[in-house]
Amino acid sequence: METLREISVQVAQEAGDLARTVRDEAITDGSVDTKSTETDVVTAGDRAVERLVRERLAELRPGESVLGEEEGGEGALDGLRWVVDPIDGTVNYLYGYPWYAVSLAAQVDGRSVAGAVVEPVSGRVWSAAAGRGAHVDGRRLRASGSDRLDLALVGTGFAYDVRRRTAQARVVGQLLGEVRDIRRSGAASLDLCAVAAGWLDGYFEVGLNRWDWAAGALIAAEAGAALRLPQRESDDGLGDGMIVCAAPGIAKDLGDALLRAEAGEV
Repeated sequence: METLREISVQVAQEAGDLARTVRDEAITDGSVDTKSTETDVVTAGDRAVERLVRERLAELRPGESVLGEEEGGEGALDGLRWVVDPIDGTVNYLYGYPWYAVSLAAQVDGRSVAGAVVEPVSGRVWSAAAGRGAHVDGRRLRASGSDRLDLALVGTGFAYDVRRRTAQARVVGQLLGEVRDIRRSGAASLDLCAVAAGWLDGYFEVGLNRWDWAAGALIAAEAGAALRLPQRESDDGLGDGMIVCAAPGIAKDLGDALLRAEAGEV
């Protein structure tokens, strides 16, 4: 597990360096396309970073499969598979907003066992290995001790589909009356890391894909957060289920509040 964590960190850092250095060229040369909707963007930087990750893994871990956001991959969950989100927070990346990351995880039979989330702008390196804890820049992480939902700071995210975004706004409107406040940063992997660090007391989102949460969810869990992964997913990593990650003291109350708001149905 420790070897897999070290490789995750090494490759994600190299990828993060590339993402930062190519950003201006990737944006200004017009190499920005869209995917599911006109607001769901992919840049030349996304593609270049994923190619680098695949090349480095082929050198360091030859023969192991890779699932990536931009180039897909084998659908089977059996055995060891690497899961990469080359730039989580691409809209932030597009605008020059510094909250984006490279996320890389090793999964065995669909379960994350090691991973890293690297922030190219700040240089922070978040990582974890199953059973060995979670760290940021060498410091051990621990989820918050919050035990009151009404005083909890909760993160979330929104889908690109207009109908789903509208439904998610309704959920947030209801939840705002039950928590301290809500944050929306635009990068799921970093929201999960924020729960691990105690910067957020909880986080939830509907419609994430495996590459969005593979590394960040392990980091949060190894920091002691209670975690509920999406329950519905196709073999290609696309998901419609809801992820909920929270400090243990508010996990049940947050889950109950989300059920009342019918958050999992949006």
